Amino acid sequence: MNFSGSYRSADVTFLLKPLPLTAFAAGLVDIDKKEALIQSGERHYSEMLSPERLPSERYLAIFDEACRANGKRMAGDCVHLAELIAAERDGPVTLVSLARGGTPVGVVLRRLLQRVHGLAATHYSVSILRDRGIDANALRHILAQGHAAGSIVFVDGWTGKGVIARELAASIDRFNREHEVTIDGSLHVLSDLAGAASVAASCDDYLIPSSILNATVSGLVSRSVLNDAIGPGDFHGCVMYDAFAPCDRSQAFVDELERLALAHTYTDTPPATDARAAAARSRAYIEGAMRRYGIDDVNLVKPGIGEATRVLLRRVPRLLVLRDACSPATAHLRLLAEEKQVPVEIDAALPYQAVSLIRSASDA
Repeated sequence: MNFSGSYRSADVTFLLKPLPLTAFAAGLVDIDKKEALIQSGERHYSEMLSPERLPSERYLAIFDEACRANGKRMAGDCVHLAELIAAERDGPVTLVSLARGGTPVGVVLRRLLQRVHGLAATHYSVSILRDRGIDANALRHILAQGHAAGSIVFVDGWTGKGVIARELAASIDRFNREHEVTIDGSLHVLSDLAGAASVAASCDDYLIPSSILNATVSGLVSRSVLNDAIGPGDFHGCVMYDAFAPCDRSQAFVDELERLALAHTYTDTPPATDARAAAARSRAYIEGAMRRYGIDDVNLVKPGIGEATRVLLRRVPRLLVLRDACSPATAHLRLLAEEKQVPVEIDAALPYQAVSLIRSASDA
């Protein structure tokens, strides 16, 4: 099934299989149990979901402030990324965003490519999972709709350690060999902290507002899943949080981003990106953090505001590390840490605004 979630139908087509909550109840597990199952190797994270809850009024106020403070920055980076994509292409563009962090970015890019650059653009949002790869059925569907392999552009919001960028490259290389096509596995992002993307608007760790909400800024769609409910011919799955519709910000958020993007003027030169320096910084920090905190599994270290937020929303945090105890960019993280009683450490030398460490199951 393909659908647009709570976005307008022209904005995006989700290539996901909606699973009703009632049918998926066995896979909805609390966060502590999910963490234990993931770390023990009994279950892959993609096989389970923890139920999402609506954000509190305090948290929504922080989201609104993040939009006011960083909406222009995010919109400007969308403008810059659209320019970079347009410079690569002289024909129709098929945007393929990685659900769900990349979905709002893909919506805005499609509009900018059409309105500003005069390019025909279509936008699909598909699942990619660590250790499982991209949804090959979704890619086959896109090609079957007549989109040329060379028109495909993969889009996400940001990179953390670069795991998904590497997963994408490996998946597309495998898909190309198996199907004798030449899809470009390059990843295009707003913020490339890991230096792993091929094209990025910046390498800065700034607060991308859509990174701090879940379904209510992503079309009411859950994180993607791949479990026994997904047949061999199915797209990867998801849950639709239709009950959250009264609190949904998805459409309003991308509409405002588009407005800001169309009003964007270059008062400054777009920041230069140095992927090699970002990659070196990422490796050095992660290696140092693993030694400092006695961590054996690199997957327990989540650098950057976006990844740190996901830990506090969806995993079992051990520690939140902040560069600045009072930065507005991490106000939502401080609130989440307070609500969940997560210790906070301040490290003025931190190369990112925030890092979250996941608690090892052996320490539980």
